[in-house]
Amino acid sequence: MPLSEPVAREALHHRVIDCHGYRRDDGLFDIEARIVDTKTYAFHNSHRGEIAPGEAVHDMWLRLTIDDGFVIRAVEAATDASPFAVCPAITPAFAKLEGITLGRGWGREVRQRLGGINGCTHLVELLRPVATVAFQTIWSARRAVPGGEVAKTKPPYLDQCHALASDGDVVREQHPEWYTGS
Repeated sequence: MPLSEPVAREALHHRVIDCHGYRRDDGLFDIEARIVDTKTYAFHNSHRGEIAPGEAVHDMWLRLTIDDGFVIRAVEAATDASPFAVCPAITPAFAKLEGITLGRGWGREVRQRLGGINGCTHLVELLRPVATVAFQTIWSARRAVPGGEVAKTKPPYLDQCHALASDGDVVREQHPEWYTGS
């Protein structure tokens, strides 16, 4: 069901966040994300000159290489378009994420390592959907262990949203071993 019909309005800004999860031949996983911001109107930028309608104001990339334990093994960041000439200089800082684990405390670790002037708002913003895509990619690959047995550890996505409450119907149907309802 779509949203209700809006009042008359003018489009001004468009942001696209695109994420992909890959299983690599070496057993690791790559999670890639790109953020692109555009405007519907031309404007002057003091570092780039005239930015045309539809031209990227921000065009930034992240790749996290993660093992099946959700430990970040490598990080690559790139800035193809930004409003300031200095923006691409921060991309090497994202290597500070290497060695940490996606999971409890992830957001705190990101803020400590890349918060404020130690990072880029837009690249840090990409880390939230990257983490979600990492879980969706890796967990589905880990769900069944060799021999077809169900994994013995509780999936970390349970109890993270209304639909996946441990006492709810979805968990009862799809993860009966972790169901806590009556």
